[in-house]
Amino acid sequence: MADRRFFTPAGAFSLGSIAEMTGSTLSDPSRAGVTVSDVAPLDVAEGQHLSFLDNKKYLDAFKATGAGACFVRPELAAAAPVGTVCLVNKNPYKAYAVAAQAFYPSMEARAFRAPTAVIDGSAVIGADCMIEEGAVIGANVKIGNRCRIQAHAVIRQGVEIGDDCDIGPHTYITHALIGAKVRLHPGVCIGRPGFGFALDPAGYVSVPQLGRVIIESDVEIGANSTIDRGAGPDTVIGQGTRIDNLVQIGHNVKVGKYCVIVAQAGISGSTQLGDYVMIGGQAGLAGHIKIGSGAKIAGQSGVMRDIPPGVECMGSPAVPLKQCMKQAAMLAKLVTKKEEKTHE
Repeated sequence: MADRRFFTPAGAFSLGSIAEMTGSTLSDPSRAGVTVSDVAPLDVAEGQHLSFLDNKKYLDAFKATGAGACFVRPELAAAAPVGTVCLVNKNPYKAYAVAAQAFYPSMEARAFRAPTAVIDGSAVIGADCMIEEGAVIGANVKIGNRCRIQAHAVIRQGVEIGDDCDIGPHTYITHALIGAKVRLHPGVCIGRPGFGFALDPAGYVSVPQLGRVIIESDVEIGANSTIDRGAGPDTVIGQGTRIDNLVQIGHNVKVGKYCVIVAQAGISGSTQLGDYVMIGGQAGLAGHIKIGSGAKIAGQSGVMRDIPPGVECMGSPAVPLKQCMKQAAMLAKLVTKKEEKTHE
């Protein structure tokens, strides 16, 4: 259960209203007027709580739960204990996420400007924006309505930010155009110069990075991640993409819509990702390659060449998943045979 020192629920909701907001069906429609006041995991939930079951691994916990109500798949609803009302949904985790957002909505921005914030006179700030202590907003910056600029964020000259954005503390943004409903977590760095230089025996010659970073709407970027601006072409992060903490994205990279990039992954310059690509933690992608839409790259993989759409790959160098498994099995057999010969 959420610690009340940090989280305050918005209030109780009836099961009927929860079913309506999540597109779920009540196993007992006569209980539609029953209210729940909070969400909780299966193993600690009590009668006033709403929970969920999405993985069969937790079926025993579901059978023993004390939750007053629970999101569950149709085929598992019969296992509910007496007293638990099922909210039947084909995607119980998504339904739970929608309900949990109702109990714990994001903090709404309110019109506020901290006296220690530094805001250039040419900046255009939308209605109902919250600008916290020590934030710096440069010349000709444009910020949409209902944005929250948290403490010590730095937004440099000419940056544009859409409506309903949440810019975390100690973020740094330059040379960027950002859409609506974008969330940047603490320490994110957007638009620093790309890692580009010409080789010469006398010393490296830096190449001016003259592009921008374009972040489309509904993107979330985790703490201390870095996205470099383009060298000429723009670096682009597509709509709805989720980027974890400590991710590095190089200059000129194009990330499609609704991609997922997990912590400590690195994408080298000029690489292109299609839509719905998933990249596991600590994966590394070489530059100037193309990853097709729907491709999945396992954690710690090293991707050296193009990956076709929909292909799952693994290993370093990355190969299709089945091939990687076969290679691992063959290597294990070779090691076993060598050990057997050694002991003969």
